[in-house]
Amino acid sequence: MAPSRDSNARPDTSKQDSGKKSFKKDIKSKAEQVLGNRKHANDVFDILEYLQADKEEAVVCAVNACNKMFCALLERGDLFIGPLPKEDRILTDNYSAEDKYKMWMRHRYASCVQQTLDLIAHEAFQVKESALCALMAFVEMEGRFPLVVVDWDEHYNFPRELLKSVVEKLLSVDEDMSLLISRFQEFLDFEDVRFYVMGFIIDNVAKVMDRKKEAVLPVYQNNVFTLLSNISVPSQEADLTNFMVKQEAKHEDWKAAKLKEHRRVFDRVWLGFLKYKLPSNMYKKVLVIFHDSILPHMSKPTLMIDFLTAAYDIGGAISLLALNGLFVLIHQHNLDYPDFYKKLYNLLEPSIFHVKYRARFFHLADLFLSSSHLPVYLVAAFAKRLSRLALTAPPPALRMLIPFICNLIRRHPSCRVLIHRPSAADVPREDPYIMEEEDPAQCHALESSLWELQALQKHYHPDVAKAASSINKTLPEQEDNISDLLEVSTYEMFEKELKSKWQSVPLEFEPAKGLLGRPGEILGQHFALE
Repeated sequence: MAPSRDSNARPDTSKQDSGKKSFKKDIKSKAEQVLGNRKHANDVFDILEYLQADKEEAVVCAVNACNKMFCALLERGDLFIGPLPKEDRILTDNYSAEDKYKMWMRHRYASCVQQTLDLIAHEAFQVKESALCALMAFVEMEGRFPLVVVDWDEHYNFPRELLKSVVEKLLSVDEDMSLLISRFQEFLDFEDVRFYVMGFIIDNVAKVMDRKKEAVLPVYQNNVFTLLSNISVPSQEADLTNFMVKQEAKHEDWKAAKLKEHRRVFDRVWLGFLKYKLPSNMYKKVLVIFHDSILPHMSKPTLMIDFLTAAYDIGGAISLLALNGLFVLIHQHNLDYPDFYKKLYNLLEPSIFHVKYRARFFHLADLFLSSSHLPVYLVAAFAKRLSRLALTAPPPALRMLIPFICNLIRRHPSCRVLIHRPSAADVPREDPYIMEEEDPAQCHALESSLWELQALQKHYHPDVAKAASSINKTLPEQEDNISDLLEVSTYEMFEKELKSKWQSVPLEFEPAKGLLGRPGEILGQHFALE
């Protein structure tokens, strides 16, 4: 009968430490023996067995040992080169002892690669990271010492299949791989790795998304976006110098060394990803980086018009972000989009002051409306609609909104009639402006006045009232700088008021000396006001 063990007894850490040292020593010694003498080749089985160990430290140690061991075998030429026969044929067919050893060891290498690929799905990140680094080391070594007969085609001797397997593991459908993908980012600095990764993403997205038809796969699509967002294409051909695998010949014919091929694949990978329905939060992530990280690297940016139009039709913050990309296509690529300002006008709703991207939207709107060639009716429509929205806007938004409206009038002197026309407070009449009209050309804004700004002169917040009073006198030609006001929050306004120094306010009555006003009263003795 086995001796019972006290459940409250403390574990023997000395045995744990000795066990940890023992497996590390065992793995290291076996790897050295495999490399040192072919008589110990069977020790590779013991090392591969550690890849399936329960202890995280043992797995990491085994992965690192396999990395070192097989990289050395690749460099020494101890792995068979060419089509690999099945393992059961190695002993029966007439091969030399040298070829038999190399074939056998090549099978062990294939087993190691497969097990290491499986470890990318391990629950421990340290194991994932070690497995990823080992696999990329194998990619580099297979590029330098190919295991297949080089046919000098367009891909040369780059180990595409191994890298493709790594990418497929990173693009998991069930597990968020963002952290591991961020670790993979350093390998995307290599021109050849980046080129082939983009091609693998194109094939993988088509295979996975076509199988799921119209379904949205948040985890998978987030993994794809995380990987894509780490990819950028150099701006000049001369910048394509950092290759993981150095080609010895015919380098000028290698597609991975041509900038136009990089741009072509970059176009295809983003178009292939964005043509499918995305989760709503994914649209925001894409659009936030769209004008900086995607459009500048595309050879044909106008191909993105369908995506931007579809994103705008979703509404809300997504529409706000889509406008930036549309404006870039209009301004820099001569895209004809006649409804742009109409769409921008219809985004002006009360909710615009409460969305996360308010500052970005008004920064862009200020840019969109900066042209002096815009028709007067359009500028008047924007000024009037913003003035109407100002009646219910919070004070932080008003501090930015009123100077914004004044800047519109400064840029377009023909709109000064909106502040010089008699207001409804002076001459009672019906406002001809139609707030519900979606077409700025039909809302009759130019026939109205900005009486809303006059109403805001009685606002409870002194900064708002002061800003609204600026229309009572001639507006200076110098525009107000609204960049510092875009990010102002309610908290900052409170902090500013708390830090300001207040002078004592004179009163018209004498302060009370007691509760009931009689000297010496009992309540006054216990509840003195002084």
